[in-house]
Amino acid sequence: MSGQEAPSGRQPRGTGPLRSAAVLTVALLLALGALALVQRGTRQHALLVGGLLVSIGLPLVVLARRQLGDAFAVTPQAKELVTRGLYARMPHPMYVFLDILLLGVIVMTRQAWPLVLWSGLVCVQAWQARRETKVLERAFGDAYREYRKRTWW
Repeated sequence: MSGQEAPSGRQPRGTGPLRSAAVLTVALLLALGALALVQRGTRQHALLVGGLLVSIGLPLVVLARRQLGDAFAVTPQAKELVTRGLYARMPHPMYVFLDILLLGVIVMTRQAWPLVLWSGLVCVQAWQARRETKVLERAFGDAYREYRKRTWW
C-alpha cells in the first residue's frame, strides 16, 4: 500500500489525478476570465473586480495562516493536523486565497503577462498540496482520511 492509498486500496477523497485536473481546470478558467477582463474590460471594471478579489483573498489568507499556527512550514511537515476554522472544509485554504488575492492584483494592474506566472504558481501549489497530503496521511493515518472525507474537495 502506498502512502496515499486508503486501507481499501482507494485514494482518499480529494487526492489523485482527478482532483489535480479539476483544480487546474478551475485555475485555467479563472485565468481566461481574468485575461478577458484585462484585455477587454474598462479600467473601472478591472479595478472593481480586482479590488473585490483582493478584499476577499487578503483577509482570508491571513486568517488561514493564523489558524494554521505552529503547524505552518514551508516544506511539508506533519506537526499537527489542523481541522478547525477554514481548514474544517478545505484542505489548503492558504493556497486558494493567496491565488485569489494575486489574481485580483493582476486584474487591477491590467497586465496579461503575470497570468503566466500565476498559472505556474497554481501548478506548483497543486504539486505541493499533493506532497503535503502524502506527509499528513503517513503521519496521521485514519484521522487524516476522516478529515479529508469532511472537506469539500
